[in-house]
Amino acid sequence: MLKHLSRRNFLRTGAAVAAGAAALAGTNVAAPVSASPQAGQHNHGEDEHGGMDMMGASPGFATKLDIPPATADPMQILTDFDMGQVSQLPDGRTLREYQVTAYDREIEVAKGVAFPAWTYNGRVPGPTFRCTEGDLVRVKFVNAGSHPHTIHFHGIHAANQDGVFEPVPAGGTFIYEFTAEPFGLQLYHCHVMPLKKHIHKGLYGTFIIDPKTPRPPAREMVMVMNGFDLDGNGENELYTVNGVAFYFQDHPIQIKKGELVRVYLVNITEFDLINSLHIHANFFQYYPTGTSLTPSEYTDTVMLCQGQRGIMEFTYHHTGRFMFHAHQSEFAELGWMGFFEVVE
Repeated sequence: MLKHLSRRNFLRTGAAVAAGAAALAGTNVAAPVSASPQAGQHNHGEDEHGGMDMMGASPGFATKLDIPPATADPMQILTDFDMGQVSQLPDGRTLREYQVTAYDREIEVAKGVAFPAWTYNGRVPGPTFRCTEGDLVRVKFVNAGSHPHTIHFHGIHAANQDGVFEPVPAGGTFIYEFTAEPFGLQLYHCHVMPLKKHIHKGLYGTFIIDPKTPRPPAREMVMVMNGFDLDGNGENELYTVNGVAFYFQDHPIQIKKGELVRVYLVNITEFDLINSLHIHANFFQYYPTGTSLTPSEYTDTVMLCQGQRGIMEFTYHHTGRFMFHAHQSEFAELGWMGFFEVVE
């Protein structure tokens, strides 16, 4: 285990230098839910913890994976929308039920680099939940991890569904139930203290509430910006979109010339005040939080604090390979780098 691996020292290691150099050169290295108890009901396991997680800060570091890779790769996460198990309520509303399990899992965050994560459904970021404004959302949360966890959903709901004062102990369950509102791009994350540790370790994901009148058809994708502190010193050594550094450099996202592309962009980066996204040779319409159907800005770069999110819409009118990346150069050199491959 490395006691201190600074960002710049990590960049000097062979794997990161090779990936960064290739990126800067522009090369291509190539369950259904069971019957649920009443909303808000705890099922405490034998291991009863309080709401405070005072575990030490160092998450550990490994350079070789000894376990299978994560259950979903960044390309799958890009377009994997969990619509839940759908049924109709007597009052005509739509009920969407979701199953979420938190457990500890080692994941690959760069080629040959493993990270001991805390996950929702075995992946970082967690599943992208999707529903329509006015739907009744019911989430059965099972904590199969080693520490107390919750799910805090951004949006409007009752206090006892907020995932703050109801820490779920290891082995416990909790039912979240609320009406989905307002429409827009939301997110969710664990809210157990120390908050920065539970978020940084991987307990977060995207929550999309569609308007009742759908947005225009588009090629839709989810991009979650984050970082990884590999040696527990409170400083990220890697930056990613959807969990693996340089993934979209090695696997460009193919889109068609002239098609409308809609990106649901979420920033959940810990230990840095802001993150950003810049697309090359193009501009996009930007909808902060997605709560309005009218764009607020036409730009090629957006800066976001932690928890900020927004919807980007754009169309490419030329074929070829176009870069997108964080417009903090260090973030791009440490993994936050990718390409769109525009084809006829």
